[in-house]
Amino acid sequence: MLTRRIIPCLDVKAGRVVKGVTFADHIDAGDPVALAALYDREGADELVFYDITASSDERAIMVEVVEQTAAQVFIPLTVGGGIRTVADMYRMLRAGADKVSINTAAVLHPLLINEGAQRFGSQCVVVSIDARRVPRSHPTDPLRWTVFTHTGGAGRATELDAVAWAKQAVELGAGELVINSIDADGTRDGYDLPLLQAIASAVGVPVIASGGAGTLDHILAAVTVGQADAALAASIFHFGTYTIAQAKHFLAEHDVPVRLV
Repeated sequence: MLTRRIIPCLDVKAGRVVKGVTFADHIDAGDPVALAALYDREGADELVFYDITASSDERAIMVEVVEQTAAQVFIPLTVGGGIRTVADMYRMLRAGADKVSINTAAVLHPLLINEGAQRFGSQCVVVSIDARRVPRSHPTDPLRWTVFTHTGGAGRATELDAVAWAKQAVELGAGELVINSIDADGTRDGYDLPLLQAIASAVGVPVIASGGAGTLDHILAAVTVGQADAALAASIFHFGTYTIAQAKHFLAEHDVPVRLV
């Protein structure tokens, strides 16, 4: 059985790591390079670095911060935010990223997924999906989620169903999916497990849970009940609630395979 991964997420705005609630009300969480180095030493399996306002501000991602971060860490680094073309992907990979994550650009130009996969390999192309639950008219109605773009700003709803979009992204060549629950983001109330289950059972590539981690039980639920291959978390690590080692030992104690340091 493949090991489950613990991945700290560094959301960067104006050169600083920030954390918000449901993609808003951001507070400062530290220097991205320093935090990345700390998590590398603590035994994180990977790091995800998002320039969260690059798409909403319609500007390029901060290459210098990516270069500095890549120079400090020796684990896989995924970079996203403001990546709109294959040339942008190449620039990030040259700057030191191991994978590139696309979200808004993938929705607006789905063939970008295929172009990136053909140029760099599917293993380098991650599609991040920001999803919000659709209110149910009746309690017996099936759960549905809508895809949002430009979520570093106010966010823009699309007409895409999150599960259908996940399947299409994989068909186009995505090698991995990050599933962000807008409803759960920053609440520390737990991941959206039905959303994770729905997508993990529909695709054949690794699924990373994102949004809502508040306890170690939440991470455990994401990789067991939610069937995720990895758990992305921010607040619980940035503000010292738990360490990477504590998270991994907790999973190991519950018979979840992890890479222990």
